[in-house]
Amino acid sequence: MNRTKKGAAALEACEIVEYWMTDAAPALLATVIGVEGHAYRKPGAMMLLYADGRKRGTISPGCLEGDLLERTSGLLATGRCEMVRYNMKSEEDAVWGEAVGCGGIVDVLLEPLAGAAADALRELGFRLRAGEGASLLRYRHGDGIAYEVRASQVGDAALPRAARSARLLFAQSIAPRPRLLLFGAGYDAEPVARIASALGFRVTVADWRPGLLSGERFPGMALVCGSPAEIALSLGIGPADYALVMGHQLQRDRALIETLLSVKPAYVGVIGSARRIAHLFEGLPMPPFVHAPVGLPIGAEGPEEVAISVAAELVAIRRKGKGGDEDGRVKYRGYLPGGRTERPDGQAEAVPGVCGW
Repeated sequence: MNRTKKGAAALEACEIVEYWMTDAAPALLATVIGVEGHAYRKPGAMMLLYADGRKRGTISPGCLEGDLLERTSGLLATGRCEMVRYNMKSEEDAVWGEAVGCGGIVDVLLEPLAGAAADALRELGFRLRAGEGASLLRYRHGDGIAYEVRASQVGDAALPRAARSARLLFAQSIAPRPRLLLFGAGYDAEPVARIASALGFRVTVADWRPGLLSGERFPGMALVCGSPAEIALSLGIGPADYALVMGHQLQRDRALIETLLSVKPAYVGVIGSARRIAHLFEGLPMPPFVHAPVGLPIGAEGPEEVAISVAAELVAIRRKGKGGDEDGRVKYRGYLPGGRTERPDGQAEAVPGVCGW
């Protein structure tokens, strides 16, 4: 694995927490807690910084990381938290980069992950590993920070109520990595699984043919073998799951679709031509969470391009309310770094003026 390249990726908050759980090295957590105007990442975005210059994730196009790394060793040595405000409006933009044009103000909280901070992040990580959403609340406590972790889901109504506390510094609700179930382990499943995994999905591949289910073809992914009924029972499919039906066997795919329709996952995609889709859904409803044929209409040809089309649709649905309508249908619109369209890196609420604390 290319650690440097991966480290520069804009990772989800849940991925940052999961990575920290596996790395024993002392680390500094940088969290975006406030944004005014345009910004590359939104409140709740996180990255890890290490004294040896390593980093995991990113909160800017690269213009802030150098300054953050310079602060890392000192903060790790003292164990003190620090809040930094970066003004990237046009008149001061060149200070933080070569006129990156973000045009906004970004408030960043820097926390050495030791003591109470480490305990809170560890508890958060355990909840995320269990597939549970959780909220991390930070409160002003003397000249430091007190932490609280709550069981919650993204969108927890308790966060706005908590934000009325005069002591609250930042409240953040983090969802676990969503699970993507691939029903079918044919050659076209490999690029879908690979890209989806890189996008932060926990991928499970299921098939009735044991010879196709190998760690070599699907590294680091859960593999399940059995009939459609056995697979559905063993996976415990729920409303938060994403599912792709790509077994290319009419009867088995139909059986899986019937099961999925009864469960109502967040997303069901079915690969196939319009004619095949008509056969598969004959006599069955096609509710809004079903996308058939699957993928965004980019004129894809071949497994790799189809995988990109499918992955793009998965991202759009994952950003529901941003890339999709309320009923789950996809809106075709773009996101640009520095644009005004927000991304839910972790639903968050910040208290105005925190950098004066």
